[in-house]
Amino acid sequence: MTAGETLEKLLRAYGVYYDVNRNHPAPPFAAEAVFRSHTEQYFLVRRARLAESESNEYVYFALEDVLTAPLLRALDGAAWNAGTARIVPHKDHRNSDVTLLLLASRVEPDAAALIPKLKHYRSYHFGFQGWTHYRLAVVEAETGKVFCNRQARTMRGFLKRNLAL
Repeated sequence: MTAGETLEKLLRAYGVYYDVNRNHPAPPFAAEAVFRSHTEQYFLVRRARLAESESNEYVYFALEDVLTAPLLRALDGAAWNAGTARIVPHKDHRNSDVTLLLLASRVEPDAAALIPKLKHYRSYHFGFQGWTHYRLAVVEAETGKVFCNRQARTMRGFLKRNLAL
């Protein structure tokens, strides 16, 4: 399976719950997806709000032939900066996560060793206005291997199921 076919399968899977943008994603990326969730709890009438919560996730998809360590660092920084630029913390903001899914034909050993070390985290107003976690998952199309950082370990099963690896 090529990286392009892998991307199409993933975009179909993400399209169920996410708003997928294939036409005009941020410059170094092939596509992006956005998930927004807003919940309210109120007592009898909406004006008597007890709690509100907002969660977001920004997913960036990148296609590469050969993934090297310098290229991985550049895409990592671009995804983190693009994702955090969209976040507006406020009193009802719970979390906004940034995810980078890299689909490569081949992953160099130095890049594979770097993947678990790439992590970002940001807290807004000591956590009272939410936080941001960063997930990174890399799929090597030739071998079907999935490489993840610590936050993205839960995505490994999702990727293997949807790509039938």
